[in-house]
Amino acid sequence: MAEIELLTLANHAEAINGLLYLMGAGWTDHWRQIPPEGGRVLPVHFGIGVAILVPWAETNRRHHVVVRIENSDGREVIKVESDVEMGRRPGSQAGQDFRSVLAINANVEFPAAGTYRVVASVGDSRKSVTFRVNDVPAATAPATRG
Repeated sequence: MAEIELLTLANHAEAINGLLYLMGAGWTDHWRQIPPEGGRVLPVHFGIGVAILVPWAETNRRHHVVVRIENSDGREVIKVESDVEMGRRPGSQAGQDFRSVLAINANVEFPAAGTYRVVASVGDSRKSVTFRVNDVPAATAPATRG
């Protein structure tokens, strides 16, 4: 059965030629700048990196992948769905696993500061990563996530 092997947050993610490129990956907190005098809070830009391990017997068929962000109550903020299908390359050894990578980038308007979770699933396999959105006045926001 296909499984979610890796799920991580990043400042930006790209999947090119079967490789996953992550910039500023592995953070757990984002400091959202709150403009003075109650101005509009800007969307948060970030990436999600996903690696799916597909066993030999599950190649050449579609696997439905769902990645969603939910708040601490489980309410969905955003949802992305995709299908992946891994073929067997010429010269593959019988029984080997294959890896498919996905990169998702989004600009998300979180409804409030607090704890959120990215949940990725394929079939019965599920992984989640928790992170916090923190509100700080624009003048004191840290320069990076961490």
